[in-house]
Amino acid sequence: MAELVVREDGGGIATLTLNRPEALNALSPRLFVELRAHVDAIAQPEAIGCVVLRGVGRSFSAGNDLKAIQAGEEAPHPRFQAETIEKLSALPQAVIAAVHGHCYTGALELALGADIILAAESAKFCDTHGKWGMVPRWGMSQRLPRKIGEARALGMMLTGRVVSGKEAAAIGLAMACVPDAQFDAEVKALAQQVAAQSRASIRDYKMLVQGGSGLALKAAIDFEWANSPGRTAETVERLKRFGQ
Repeated sequence: MAELVVREDGGGIATLTLNRPEALNALSPRLFVELRAHVDAIAQPEAIGCVVLRGVGRSFSAGNDLKAIQAGEEAPHPRFQAETIEKLSALPQAVIAAVHGHCYTGALELALGADIILAAESAKFCDTHGKWGMVPRWGMSQRLPRKIGEARALGMMLTGRVVSGKEAAAIGLAMACVPDAQFDAEVKALAQQVAAQSRASIRDYKMLVQGGSGLALKAAIDFEWANSPGRTAETVERLKRFGQ
């Protein structure tokens, strides 16, 4: 049976590819089980500095697998998918969601677990929970407003409208939007740029941003002061290369 999530490593980058092209990479419970196994393995950061999450074929992912829901297929426990996205977000490495084509509902919740979303012009972001009489359980109601603001998030959630790759970049949902013909090259270049940074710095950046995100400004600055090491174990060695 084919892998539903394929991992490829190279140059300090781990690429996780959703591999159900015949179903637009719909997020079945079994796919999430495979994704969780990869995320747990990558959490040991020695060899990997950056993680890229993407989909094969026409889309990043069309979202939760409605056929699996109809068939009664279930994850190991009710919070399994939400916990998997939380584990993805908590990785010590930087995580890039490379989104082309559909990124609907559960797939949007998954992409929001990444640190950076890079969108192709073909990208289509949408929340269709309301269309099917459902509500989010994987973090969208909290992550999307924090990403683009409450008004824009509610505008997406309450209407189910589609946001293009270009609009996603304009409203801050995506870091940038690039033409599809250049998408693979841009994803690779961005991942290489991230992987070249200090892994210790990336780990601590994420800790500081995530730890201070729910605090008032003064408290968040105090959190940074109390928790930032300022320098890492890599500082001395990297400074030796200054000017070279």
